[in-house]
Amino acid sequence: MTLTLNREHEQLAGCNTEMFSDENFDKIQSIMYEHTFPAGAHLFWEGDPADKLYYVRSGSVCLTKMTDDGKDLCLYYFRAGDLFGEFDHSNPKVCTFTAEVLQDCRIGVIQREDLEILIWQHGNLAVELMKWLGYMQRFTQLKLRDLLFHGKNGALASTLIRIANTYGVTRAGKIYFTEKFTNAELASLIGATRETVNRMLNQLKKD
Repeated sequence: MTLTLNREHEQLAGCNTEMFSDENFDKIQSIMYEHTFPAGAHLFWEGDPADKLYYVRSGSVCLTKMTDDGKDLCLYYFRAGDLFGEFDHSNPKVCTFTAEVLQDCRIGVIQREDLEILIWQHGNLAVELMKWLGYMQRFTQLKLRDLLFHGKNGALASTLIRIANTYGVTRAGKIYFTEKFTNAELASLIGATRETVNRMLNQLKKD
């Protein structure tokens, strides 16, 4: 089924597709095919062919990376209005992450070949896609900066700030998260253990 819904009817504040104009995003939507995935399912695994992009219409998805010691490091959370997937020309073109569905999802799937045809036909779409790729690259760089240079405390603080910017609502001068993150989920976002996050959160409360 081809998707025809307009973005104006969705809550897209803060999503990573804001750099696309409505006209160009309508073109992208015209080549999407909708699929539904239950919580706990996987859209793709690390090592699968990287031949698609994914648009989250509802629900949420987490991208994880397997570490050398067999642990999963969560690098990204995507929610309604976000576009994700790997779009490069390396050979072989394989996924370097695993995408796990956290909440029941409706996903618009975009075939790489179909998107490349659109890019050839519409130069301004290519420019906006480059902006999106640059945004995703910058997001990755910030993640690496937090993990490498700010230590666990700095990485946790940056993660909490990003959650506040994405899911936070302000009430009476305080910011409340509209999505619940367990300490284990926070730990997976910064490459720490749940016990370490417990200690750091307790120290933040004391401070």
